[in-house]
Amino acid sequence: MKKTALNEIHRQLGGKMVEFAGFDMPVQFEGINVEHETVRNKLGVFDVSHMGEFWVEGEDAFCLVQRISTNDVDALTNGKVQYSCFTNGEGGIVDDFLCYRFSTEKYLLVVNDSNIEKDWEHINKLNTFNTKVRNASDETSQLAIQGPLALKAMQKLTSENVVDMEYYTYKVLEFAGVKDVLFSTTGYTGAGGCEIYFPNIHAEKIFKAVMEAGEEFGIKPIGLGARDTLRLESGFCLYGNDIDDTTSPIAAGLGWITKFVDGNDFIDRKLFEQQKQDGVPRRLKGFVMVDRAIPRHDYEVTNAEGEVIGRVTSGTMSPMIKKGIGMAYLDKGYWKPDTEIYIKVRNKLAKAVITKPSFHKG
Repeated sequence: MKKTALNEIHRQLGGKMVEFAGFDMPVQFEGINVEHETVRNKLGVFDVSHMGEFWVEGEDAFCLVQRISTNDVDALTNGKVQYSCFTNGEGGIVDDFLCYRFSTEKYLLVVNDSNIEKDWEHINKLNTFNTKVRNASDETSQLAIQGPLALKAMQKLTSENVVDMEYYTYKVLEFAGVKDVLFSTTGYTGAGGCEIYFPNIHAEKIFKAVMEAGEEFGIKPIGLGARDTLRLESGFCLYGNDIDDTTSPIAAGLGWITKFVDGNDFIDRKLFEQQKQDGVPRRLKGFVMVDRAIPRHDYEVTNAEGEVIGRVTSGTMSPMIKKGIGMAYLDKGYWKPDTEIYIKVRNKLAKAVITKPSFHKG
């Protein structure tokens, strides 16, 4: 099992360690609900060094990234970040990822931990261009400092202005005395904040500096359990649950990152254009429980007559609204907000209503 550069620190801080995507990772420290509320109201720091980082460089770097990405990479400018996905040639999603543009000859792709090897093979199979792809995953650490006070706290560690950075932008700067740190106003919580990338050798120094800078604001270390409840509460897809090799971005509600513009000849474009025109039989929709119950992955969804109309892909009890929330692929006819559906929980039907994420208030 792999370990991040901060593994020993997680243990010293009392992290409950579990195997996740081949890594020994903290699922929680103080408790998922407490950690969740800390990020929503103040700030918290996550070790997300298990994520993958691929550098795409060379004369034709733009051509390769545009080919493999459903989003319009041509719309990116230096210093900007874009959310996108790779598709597999059969209408499914290989992975969702972040794309950082440094120039038309240099991009950074940040991919999901569980898909690093699969994504690596996928990209290299399609790399018929004058471009080199380098896997920097094992040498790169990543921290996510998330929450409404995150940028204010992190400003203490750099002379560059970060509090006024726009969402989905980045800077390469000196941070906590370490040069060339990639500082990005991105995140997977819906709470604001940043994600920072740097070589493993600086991990302990930067983590300690982050904790010290955030102390006056109430910073806490946060585990992967709260990362999941935060992303679900904000309506963000999780690969392996809400999207996978069998789901299309159109059905998953990711049409906004599937751009049918001139020159964007990405894989499966014609198929997705057809889906957009003709519609899809099932769509991923959010819901909030009316009855007291907690929806879980793979629970059946029915209509009032008990007919199966879909399955839950993600579900939890929202720490902020104190109700069960989730997402599910549902048959056509059950997509409109406030439509009543039923989740089969322990052989009983619990009522829920279709609700557009984000589920939390504030």
